[in-house]
Amino acid sequence: MATTRTIRSVEVLRVTGGRRLTGSVTLPGAKNSVLKLMAATLLATGTSTITNVPDILDVEIMAELLRRLGCEVEHDKDRARVQITVPERPDHRADYDLVRRMRASICVLGPLVARVGAADVALPGGDNIGSRGLDMHVDGLRRMGAEVTSEHGYLLAQASERLTGAETWLDFPSVGATETILMAAVLADGTTVIDNAAREPEIIDICTMLQEMGAVIDGVGTSTLTIEGVASLHPVEHATVPDRIVAGTWAVAAVMTQGDVTVRHAHAQHLSIALEKLVTAGADVDILDDGFRVRMGRRPAAVDVVTLPYPGFPTDLQPQFIAMNSVAEGAALVTENLFEARFRFVQELARLGADVRTDGHHALVRGRRALSGAPVEATDIRAGAGLVLAGLVAEGTTTVYGVGHIDRGYAGLVPALVGLGADVERDLVTE
Repeated sequence: MATTRTIRSVEVLRVTGGRRLTGSVTLPGAKNSVLKLMAATLLATGTSTITNVPDILDVEIMAELLRRLGCEVEHDKDRARVQITVPERPDHRADYDLVRRMRASICVLGPLVARVGAADVALPGGDNIGSRGLDMHVDGLRRMGAEVTSEHGYLLAQASERLTGAETWLDFPSVGATETILMAAVLADGTTVIDNAAREPEIIDICTMLQEMGAVIDGVGTSTLTIEGVASLHPVEHATVPDRIVAGTWAVAAVMTQGDVTVRHAHAQHLSIALEKLVTAGADVDILDDGFRVRMGRRPAAVDVVTLPYPGFPTDLQPQFIAMNSVAEGAALVTENLFEARFRFVQELARLGADVRTDGHHALVRGRRALSGAPVEATDIRAGAGLVLAGLVAEGTTTVYGVGHIDRGYAGLVPALVGLGADVERDLVTE
C-alpha cells in the first residue's frame, strides 16, 4: 500500500550571527507568575484585573481554560491586561486538550477544591525537561481533608465539606506544590502551615495578590508560610511581577555578543547570583533604579553553575549559561539539581559545534572561539532561548525549529532582538 507524505508549514527563527547587541529592552510580567495569578482569581466571585501581562501563548491557553470553567475573560494585549469575571460557582473540569499544552494548568487544582469542593484536572504536559510529580500537591490537599484519586488520566479531588487547615512539610521547596496548598488554604477552616515552602519572587507575587484579596498569610518570602483561612475573598486589580528569567536571558545575550544592553523594569535583586556569575565572566553590571545594564568588551570567561531552588541559581537560566560557556574562554562544570532531562538540549547545541559532555546531572562545557550555524530544534522554552543565544554568536545562519516553545515564554522576542541590532527573522518552512 502506498503511503502519502503530509507536507506542512512550520514556523522557524532564522538567526544570523555576528551582531553585537546594544540598546535597551523593557521587561514584561513574569510567565511563571501571571498564570498562577489568573488561576487565583477563581477564589473570588466577580471581576479581577491583572496588569503587566506578557503577550505569550501560555496566557491564551490559561484564558481558554478559565473560559471553559465558566469565567468570562477579556485579554487586552495593547494594554497588557486581563480581566477575569468568575461566576458564583465555576465548573471544575480542566480538560486534557488544554492541560497537555501547559503544565501550569495544574494550578487551578487548589482554587477549585477550595471554592467548589471538587476538581477534575487532566495530568499535565508542558515542557519536556523531566518528571515533575504531583505527590506533594496531593499530600497537601489530603492533609486538609480532600479525597484525591487518579483515573483515566485525570487527577480527581473532592471535599464534601470545607477544607481544614493542616501542617504540611514539603520534601522539596516545590513552587507548584506551594502554590496549590497555599491557594487551597486561604479558604480553609483554621490554620495551615507550609514548611520548606518555595521562596521564589513569583510565590511572593501570588501571596501579595491573595493578601490584597483578603487572605491572611504570614511568613511571605520565608520558607514557612502560615495561612489563616477566611470565609471569602474579593476580586482585585494586581500588577504581575517583572520576569526575572527573561531579564537574565537578556543579560546573558549581552555578554555572549560582547554587547551593551540595559534591561528596564527589572528587579536586579531577583537575579543577584546570576548577575554575579556574569561579573565573574568579565562583564560590567550596573544596577539602576529601574533595572540594570550589562556591558561586555571581550570573550567571556567560563563560569561554573549549580542550579538550586531560589535564592539559588535558577534552573530556567541553565541552558542560557551553557550556551554562554560554549563560547567562553576555558571550561566550566554545570550541575543541574532540579530537572533530570534539562540537558537534552545540549544535543542540539552540539549541532552548532559546542563541546558539551554530560554525565548524570553534570555537564562539562569546553568553550570554543566560534560556533557554526545549523538547523536545531527547541525542546522546551529555555532550551529554545539557549539555542537562539547560541545562534547570535554562530558563524552563518542558525534555523531554530520548535518556535512554539519559545513563544510560550518570550513575548516579542524577535522585534526586541532586532531592536538591539540582531539579525533575526521569523519564517515559514515546509517539512
